[in-house]
Amino acid sequence: MADLKEVEQALNTYVRPLTFPLALKMLKSEDEIPDRTRRPFQQMKKKVAICQGIGMARKLGWTIAMGKEDMQCSLGAAPFGFFKNIDFYNDGNLAAGMFTASKEIGKTEEDLIDRFDYGLYSHILVAPLNRAGFEPDMLMMYGNPAQIMRLVHGALYNQGGAVQSSAMGRLGCATIITAMKNDECRYLLPGNGDRIFGMTQDYEMSFLIPASKIDTVLDGLGKTHKGGIRYPITSFFNFQAAFPPSYQEQMKIWEEEGDL
Repeated sequence: MADLKEVEQALNTYVRPLTFPLALKMLKSEDEIPDRTRRPFQQMKKKVAICQGIGMARKLGWTIAMGKEDMQCSLGAAPFGFFKNIDFYNDGNLAAGMFTASKEIGKTEEDLIDRFDYGLYSHILVAPLNRAGFEPDMLMMYGNPAQIMRLVHGALYNQGGAVQSSAMGRLGCATIITAMKNDECRYLLPGNGDRIFGMTQDYEMSFLIPASKIDTVLDGLGKTHKGGIRYPITSFFNFQAAFPPSYQEQMKIWEEEGDL
């Protein structure tokens, strides 16, 4: 995998993100947390949502570690395995009445969510690429649809096919689990919670790149850029525009007077 600062430089060249691209790593013990890492409950005296911590990292440039003690959003904490899997969640109670018409319908959504085994990981570590002093499990970047499109181009240049996505409008953070387990790039429609607590804007989407795919995505970005597919999206100017009749009449007068 390329040096993370080189990765960030390439992303800034080819995609030009508005907020910091991020390195993510799942930690198995508190001992793995790097020095100078912010711990929301310890230092801020606040419990947070996972999307909220990700927002801090990408907008403020902080390195954040979130574990069981930091969790305020039970919906996001459940699939990450920070707490025991319980029937109250499995039965659809967290979706019913807000996102689904009943617990039974809510359960059909919860059954689709990938999960880490309970206790497999103790913390999720998130940092801007240029400050990440660790080997990430994956990269995450937010951007507008055109920027995410460019990442799709990069991901597919050397392998073809299609980049997958699924959306419920909720629990978008669990896509991290899916991408990590399947070792595949995914694009993501951020959920309602991400937009409220993570400060994700209406125009933003996100993209996940497992560590094993970083080099091929960057290679694809560079080669598609060289081939003319770029961000900002190029514009086509080789045409002659039509203007209002009065504008055309002015041109006709100049022509009749010999100025044209």
